Amino acid sequence: MEHLDTYLAADGLDLSSDVLDRIDQIVPPGVTINVADNMWSIGTPALSAAFRRR
Repeated sequence: MEHLDTYLAADGLDLSSDVLDRIDQIVPPGVTINVADNMWSIGTPALSAAFRRR
């Protein structure tokens, strides 16, 4: 519950352009920090057209 409360408190928080620019300097957009996050591109059957409902 503590994590949920923290996340809910951050809802609607707007970061300034300066902060967002600094974040982009540290980790450029499109860079994957954790290689485990790349698993979506391996071809999960659930994401292929044949397995989608719509």
